[in-house]
Amino acid sequence: MPIYEYICERCGHQFEKLVRGTKTPACASCGAMNVERLLSLPNVKSETTKAQAMRAAKKRDRAQGTERVQAQIAYEKSHDD
Repeated sequence: MPIYEYICERCGHQFEKLVRGTKTPACASCGAMNVERLLSLPNVKSETTKAQAMRAAKKRDRAQGTERVQAQIAYEKSHDD
């Protein structure tokens, strides 16, 4: 059973739904039956995309680490006994 992406023509809500056969689901937000199935892009993984994801994760982790250190320093300064 594939998962399809839909958009409601009444309220514009976008959602994913596991669909069996040719059934058309109701909108998850307003319950309307006039929904349009969207084209889904395939998830492509390659060495390039993996490397980009790793660089982004390392950058995010560095920033979070810096924030934690700064928060710890600020806490120690304000709670000096």
